[in-house]
Amino acid sequence: MRFIDEAIVTVKAGDGGNGIVSFRREKYVPKGGPDGGDGGKGGDVYVVCDDNTNTLVDYRFTRRYDAKRGENGGAKNCSGRGADDIYLSVPIGTTVVDTETGEVLADLTKKGQTAMIAKGGDGGQGNTHFKTSTNQAPRRATPGFAGELKVLKFELKVVADVGLIGLPNAGKSTFIRQVSAAKPKVANYPFTTLVPNLGVVDVGKHRSFVMADIPGLIEGASEGAGLGIRFLKHVARTRRLLHLVDVQPIDGSDPVANAQVIFNELEKFSPELSKLPQILILNKIDQVPAEELNQLCTHIVAELGWTGMVFRTSTLTGEGVDAVVWHLMNEIEQEREMEETDPDFAESQRSRFERLEAEVRANTEEQKEAYRAKRKAEREGRALDEDDFDDDDYDDDDGVEVVYAP
Repeated sequence: MRFIDEAIVTVKAGDGGNGIVSFRREKYVPKGGPDGGDGGKGGDVYVVCDDNTNTLVDYRFTRRYDAKRGENGGAKNCSGRGADDIYLSVPIGTTVVDTETGEVLADLTKKGQTAMIAKGGDGGQGNTHFKTSTNQAPRRATPGFAGELKVLKFELKVVADVGLIGLPNAGKSTFIRQVSAAKPKVANYPFTTLVPNLGVVDVGKHRSFVMADIPGLIEGASEGAGLGIRFLKHVARTRRLLHLVDVQPIDGSDPVANAQVIFNELEKFSPELSKLPQILILNKIDQVPAEELNQLCTHIVAELGWTGMVFRTSTLTGEGVDAVVWHLMNEIEQEREMEETDPDFAESQRSRFERLEAEVRANTEEQKEAYRAKRKAEREGRALDEDDFDDDDYDDDDGVEVVYAP
């Protein structure tokens, strides 16, 4: 199944049924009076969080969802039947955004969580409502109200406590294989990981957290190079970032420069995202002779000016991995406890994630628009080159003469 993390859908809630004009007609009741019923309510549109799906691929094929309208009212003060609501299943971690206003209509992070995204129209009133002492035979009824029509964007972000970032081949996929049951593809070439991978890390009884392996960034990712920043938004919900650095890259590159590439790309994409707590992981230490290891690791940390937590690991042999996992578990549990016991801290966390989500969303759209504009300019440029009728091949006023020769 393809991993699709964005989709644009149109939803139309049902219109309300019409009220009707009707009069009571019974034997021996010559002046029965009005008895027109009200119209039924149109169906609402809901989204519901489902843990049986992990992609928005269905919404790439079906892009419009309409709820049914309510039935019209009937005689004898019978109201029309309301239409059934419709429910759209989305994966955990889906945000629903109104494309017209930019408003976040729902942020679904728990199984079974439900939110209304389009409200059905109310039914119209029958002529019974308009009866007065001076108008005992009203011939007036109202039509049903229209249901809401919205164009929505579904955005899927993986729900994880820890996000793995780093250049391709830094060992991120091997790391998540070591600490969880996730089995992402591992190979010695760039972009082995093409979609985010999730793994649940168990640390003793009833202690666990979720880790996400994000496809590797490269220099220029914020301008669309490689896989670009398409998947970087998935770390927006994480509490910690694990930055893996290969201490001795097989291509002979400088590990300090490689780490700085990631810092720069995070800062370009989202300054708020770059402020998330990071832990530096100096990985693949099994490839460095023991007598050189300490000097190399000290050099990397010093050159980066790094003052945060640092761990040395070998994801291939498992050396040092347990220490990282236990450290993460303790920090995450401490943070969770503070959120439950300290309302001010919980509010600051919520505000931070809201700012982060808003910035990531805005920056992602900005990058996409810039990339689309660039591609459009390239296509238009190629189209101009292919047309020999409108060019100025023999116009020397611009100082350049281009002659096409067979």
